[in-house]
Amino acid sequence: MFNATQHRGNLGPGQPAAHNGRLNEIFDQLRAEFENQSRGSEQMETQVSQQIQEMELIRNKVYQLEQNQLKMKQDYEAEIRMLRHELELRGGAPVQTHLGGPPQHGGPSQPQPPALGHGQGTLFSGIMANQGQGGPGLAPPPDQQPPPQQHPLAPPPSGGQPQGPAPPSSFAGYQPGPTLNGYASQPQPPTNSPGPSKRNIANRGPGPATPQQHPGQPQQMPYQADPRASPQIPRPTPPGNELQPSRGHQLQPQYQHQISNVTNNLADLPLEELPDTMKRIGQDWHAVFNPALPRILDVNLVHNLVHESVVCCVRFSGDGKYVATGCNRSAQIFDARDGKKVCELLDDSVVDKDGDLYIRSVCFSPDGKLLATGAEDRRIRVWDIETRKIKCQFDGHEQDIYSLDFARNGRLIASGSGDKTVRLWDIETRTQIMMLSIEDGVTTVAMSPNGQYVAAGSLDKSVRVWDCTSGYLIERLEGAAGHKDSVYSVAFSPTGRELVSGSLDKTIKMWELSPQRGLLPSNASSGKCIRTFDGHKDYVLSVCLTPDGQWVMSGSKDRGVQFWDPNTGNAQMMLQGHKNSVISVAPCPTGHLFATGSGDMKARIWQYGPYR
Repeated sequence: MFNATQHRGNLGPGQPAAHNGRLNEIFDQLRAEFENQSRGSEQMETQVSQQIQEMELIRNKVYQLEQNQLKMKQDYEAEIRMLRHELELRGGAPVQTHLGGPPQHGGPSQPQPPALGHGQGTLFSGIMANQGQGGPGLAPPPDQQPPPQQHPLAPPPSGGQPQGPAPPSSFAGYQPGPTLNGYASQPQPPTNSPGPSKRNIANRGPGPATPQQHPGQPQQMPYQADPRASPQIPRPTPPGNELQPSRGHQLQPQYQHQISNVTNNLADLPLEELPDTMKRIGQDWHAVFNPALPRILDVNLVHNLVHESVVCCVRFSGDGKYVATGCNRSAQIFDARDGKKVCELLDDSVVDKDGDLYIRSVCFSPDGKLLATGAEDRRIRVWDIETRKIKCQFDGHEQDIYSLDFARNGRLIASGSGDKTVRLWDIETRTQIMMLSIEDGVTTVAMSPNGQYVAAGSLDKSVRVWDCTSGYLIERLEGAAGHKDSVYSVAFSPTGRELVSGSLDKTIKMWELSPQRGLLPSNASSGKCIRTFDGHKDYVLSVCLTPDGQWVMSGSKDRGVQFWDPNTGNAQMMLQGHKNSVISVAPCPTGHLFATGSGDMKARIWQYGPYR
């Protein structure tokens, strides 16, 4: 049996003290570990508390953001309602808005804009994309068109007579004549009917035409070699709700301060605060006139030509009676008098019937019998308009063809391509007679009025001019006063002594060509920049001069068309009507009409004249 006394008695001297010391040591270790754990717990609690506070701050910020977003949405919806109400008060069609989702429409699916480029050059990449001030992308094709606008020169409709386009005799600067090579205008389907799909484009177009003339038309007028002989038109008497013919205008004092520093930035002017004499408002367009200058121009929409794709180019015939447009897979010709489609030129031999093939450039021959087209497939087609057949075609370019121009003799065609070449082609011999190479892609070409020179703009920011006979480079327009970005459009003045160019640097420049034209070294510059037109908000895509040389016209990615005084560089007028980039502008050679083509799948014919 265990005996505690004996057990205690067996402990040697000094053993209880050693045992107690060991216990104390263990207790001390436990106490130290406990204190360490306590401190760690306190630190953890502190961290958790801090994180809780941070989460609370984040939650408060999220709540504030939600409240701000809700307020912005409410303000946005209120502004949309106000703008819609204002549009309806001005007589526009009701606008359907779809906040929080994509817009809906009953038309065919929205096609993408052309890539406007080839390969790594990306020559025209992103011109109509939703970038910067360019605004939204392509507008969907409308299901219903607004009722036809009564032309101001046409007599008011009398009882029982439907309103429609103005008769041919009411068009200023228009000389009556037979239809295009004997072809009459073709009837068009109602505008509110759904259009055919892109797959059926090969089966569209007017049926066989018969050689006939519009009733009461005299014989065709001879081609006017001098485009400056265009007649002047009187300003139409406006209806009661149009602008009054008074020149004088007094700005309100509060508005006078706003425009005190305005120069050519007409897009910045608040439309609603301009006096009536400084603006003109149409059904779906408006024009603003420079308040710092006397108003001497008036403008009006004549025809709205709806297409099924982007309209890449527009061009008038030499007699001013017809307008050609280039779009996806086809070129179309319209009568400038009534806006009806005369014919559609479509190459049925193209293998890919469903793919995109945009016509980048169109150009009439001087006699109006031929139409040249340049396309993405690197081929130039010259069409006989009367038979609607290809008379000849030219192959040789290695990239997209972006620009064409006929010489006045009707024999030579100049072409510019992304393959860094300008080429001259002979219609009679059907051969290439000259190739002019440069350092970068060619975006635009123009023949001089006498046919002796060809000008080209390119991605390297310069404009070049060659002699068509020798092939010598005689002008290179660049340098400190030159463009700061790619040149997309060039045009000669009617005299041939000046040249205008439009660029991605948002400016237009007028150049005085050297009177002594000789062989120019490839690395030298010549010519003189005599004027810079600055006022567009985005890329300048197209420039031209009116036939009398009194105005420079420009179209831009900012959707506007501007009229500039070539003598002062001042902007007289800014026109807004297209819903996407204005890719092409073209004047009528014989009258006060001009055409515009846009990424909104429309071409428009406008009339301008003196304001009285």
